Amino acid sequence: MAPARRRGVLHMAWLTRPPWPLPALLAWGSAWLLFLGLQRVTTPVLALLLACALAAAASLLGSTWWRRGLIAAGFPLALALTGGAVVPAWAWLVPLGLLALVYPLNAWRDAPLFPTPLNALQGLAAQVPLAPGARALDAGCGLGDGLRALRRAYPQARLEGVEWSWPLHFLCALRCPWAQVRRGDMWRTDWSGYQLVYLFQRPESMARAAAKAQAEMASGSWLVSLEFAVPGVLPQAQLRLPGDRVVWIYRFPQGTSVQSKAGGAHG
Repeated sequence: MAPARRRGVLHMAWLTRPPWPLPALLAWGSAWLLFLGLQRVTTPVLALLLACALAAAASLLGSTWWRRGLIAAGFPLALALTGGAVVPAWAWLVPLGLLALVYPLNAWRDAPLFPTPLNALQGLAAQVPLAPGARALDAGCGLGDGLRALRRAYPQARLEGVEWSWPLHFLCALRCPWAQVRRGDMWRTDWSGYQLVYLFQRPESMARAAAKAQAEMASGSWLVSLEFAVPGVLPQAQLRLPGDRVVWIYRFPQGTSVQSKAGGAHG
């Protein structure tokens, strides 16, 4: 890669995923500025609510669960310790409520918010050809990065996404108006009507996903996973990505039964 192009790629990566702890500092500073500004024009409770909402939304910038927790909790904790606002005791439940809204409890049993790189599925159509109008599902679509990558690979497919978190579902629908995005549990969604199901979950979820594909998907359908393989099942093909990342490609149903080992519900 040419030096100028490499610098451009690094610059874009820095903008889309700023280095830690910059996301936390930006979120905390923005929440404080919003809170202090709103106190002059509204009640302390409403100022707390809106500032905590900003911090909860900014927590999506964190690349791991503990970083998201620090981003979201930093402002309300600092406010409580400094005594910067006189609010009723119940108002301190606001940050917990917002976190539960963005990250429902059952979401903690599956993958955190793993954004799919835009070019991660480039070349997938050569390995997994789909007819125009074929249905493809992003199971646990988050903010829609997987749907955008699928659209690049299959511009003529009928793309759908399912996401449990209400705010993430809402934002995904805004980002991907060309896809059918609905709020729901990926494990309770019927996969039988899809020719391809895409996942970016975690290793512990893959045996359960394979068992679901084995039980529900029609013959010749595809299960595609970024990063994490199905234990004990040979893939039909693989795509190697920069940074040693792998796209695992499976065709279902398999000839032998796939046992489910994972528990819990998607978030």
